[in-house]
Amino acid sequence: MPTIQQQAARNLTKLRETRPLIHNITNFVVMNFTANILLAAGASPVMAHAENEVEEMVGFARALVLNIGTLTDDWVDAMVKAGKKATSLGVPIILDPVGAGATALRTNAAKRILAETKVSVVRGNASEILALAGAQTNTKGVDAADSVGQATDQAIRLATELGVPVAITGPQDLITDGKRVIRVNNGHALMSSITGTGCGATAIIGAFSGVDPDPVSAAATALAYYGLAGQRAAADANGPGSFMIRFLDALYNLPPEELERDARISE
Repeated sequence: MPTIQQQAARNLTKLRETRPLIHNITNFVVMNFTANILLAAGASPVMAHAENEVEEMVGFARALVLNIGTLTDDWVDAMVKAGKKATSLGVPIILDPVGAGATALRTNAAKRILAETKVSVVRGNASEILALAGAQTNTKGVDAADSVGQATDQAIRLATELGVPVAITGPQDLITDGKRVIRVNNGHALMSSITGTGCGATAIIGAFSGVDPDPVSAAATALAYYGLAGQRAAADANGPGSFMIRFLDALYNLPPEELERDARISE
C-alpha cells in the first residue's frame, strides 16, 4: 500500500495525464484566479452557474466545487440543483462555506447544501468550520479569527455527525473524517496575502477528488501539493504581486517526485 506521500505523487501524475473537468460554481472575486490555478495544476476548469445549465454541465465533470463567496438566492438554488445531479451521478462535491458564521444567509446556504446534496469534502477556515458546527466563532467577514487548533475538536465532531470529511486550512492544515486526523505542514505566510488562495485550495481538492476516490486522501494530498507550491513560489517572491505569478508557475512546474519527497503529511 503506498504511503500518503506516494499517493500525492500518483494523484498529481494522474491529474496531469487525465485533465479532469472541474465544474465550479464560485464567487465573482476568484473566478479568474481559480480557473488559472486549476489550469496550472493540470485540470480543466469550467465556471457555470446558470440554473438552466448546471445539471447538464455536471454530467461532464469529474468534480463539482461549490463556493458561496458572493452568493444570492438564485445561486444557492443553482448550487443545490447541481449538487443533486452530482449526487445522483456519483460526482464528488467539494463545499467551500465562505463566510459561514458572518451572516445568516451564508450559514443557512451552507447548511442547505449539506442537507440536500451528498458533499464529499467541506473545506473552510477555522471560523467557518466552527460556525457550521454551531460553536462560538470570532469570524471577521470572510477571514478567520480562530485557529486550526481551536477548531480541531469541533471539526472531528462535525465530520462524524455529517458523515462528511472536513478540511481546515491555515498555517497547518487539518483533514478529518471523524476517525482519521491528518495534518499537512506545507505552505507559506504569503499565501494569505492575496485574495482567493483559500478558494483555490478548495478547487484543487476538487481536482484531486477527480482522480482519487478517497476524499480524505484527495484532500490531504491536494493541500500538500498546494502548500508546497506556495513554499516554492515564496522562495524568490518580493511580495504579494510577484508571489501570485510565481505561485501559478510553481503549481505548473512542481514535479511529482518532489511532491513525494517534500510533502509534510502526518497522521
